[in-house]
Amino acid sequence: MITIEDQIIATIDKIRPFVLRDGGDVQFDSFIDGIVYINMLGACVGCSLIDTTITSGIEVILMEEVPGVLGVKLTSEKPIK
Repeated sequence: MITIEDQIIATIDKIRPFVLRDGGDVQFDSFIDGIVYINMLGACVGCSLIDTTITSGIEVILMEEVPGVLGVKLTSEKPIK
């Protein structure tokens, strides 16, 4: 059975080439309560457009392609349990 995490990773793998083209990368961390937590790497670290990349790009695509995804946040925003 394909899990939500598998679907998220497959979708991120489709997005990755576009992020790599600009010298960055995106890595799946976890899926908690409808939120996908990711790490942005390479040129994305410290980039002034990181919020736009996440909300207008990665989040929109994941929400359209994977049922149950309600949003995307950086791993640094993950709640501590």
